[in-house]
Amino acid sequence: MKQQKTAVITGGAQGIGRIIADFLEEEGWHISVWDKDTEALEEERLRWKSRKTRIGIECDVTCAGSVQSALEQTIKKFERLDLLVNNAAITANRPILELHVHEFRKVIDVNLTGPFICSKFCVPELARTKGSIINICSTRAFQSEPNTEAYSASKGGVFALTHALAMSLGPDIRVNSISPGWIDVSAIRKAADAMQENLSGADHMQHPAGRVGDPVDIARAVVYLADPRNDFVTGQNITVDGGMTRKMIYV
Repeated sequence: MKQQKTAVITGGAQGIGRIIADFLEEEGWHISVWDKDTEALEEERLRWKSRKTRIGIECDVTCAGSVQSALEQTIKKFERLDLLVNNAAITANRPILELHVHEFRKVIDVNLTGPFICSKFCVPELARTKGSIINICSTRAFQSEPNTEAYSASKGGVFALTHALAMSLGPDIRVNSISPGWIDVSAIRKAADAMQENLSGADHMQHPAGRVGDPVDIARAVVYLADPRNDFVTGQNITVDGGMTRKMIYV
């Protein structure tokens, strides 16, 4: 009997991570959600109820001990690991003169050091299953708006970390990244923060694809990259942004 595959999604209690978790579960995966937000995690546990295909673990991706503990709990529950989705991320978008150094460092710690730590400790388990790592990068790694220095720098690092890991871990483990553009997650948050953004026709039509992105767009890309039949794809970044990074804009 073929053993069910297991995926870890960091920051999987809200936003894009939550939809990736839902989508993979529908595709037949066991899911281990690692998240630091205990309120969001508890809401998710209530939503899952007694389903045996998913667990939620409190985890700080910047802490090696926390990551090791989360991994041990995951393996104890599901016995294997086939996919790590490094999705957890924070922002601190403010003018540089107002951005504290400790805030900049925190963004780098969560968004860049976090994926390194999670990858480091998951490597032995992923090597056993010939699994893969998918880092959620961002189009902000390649273009920016004002006051996004911390976030943009962290995602530029994620892009570079991806191809470095792919060279170090191949051929046993494939490593790729996905760069979302504008993905509407305004309603996919814990109850205290969820509020559907009112998107205008202009918001949609500024995208060559004709619409703002949906988290499912990212989840579908995760499924593609995780599929072992696509084992010739590694060290790559897939941009999922409705064509916006290819659009020339004149003021």
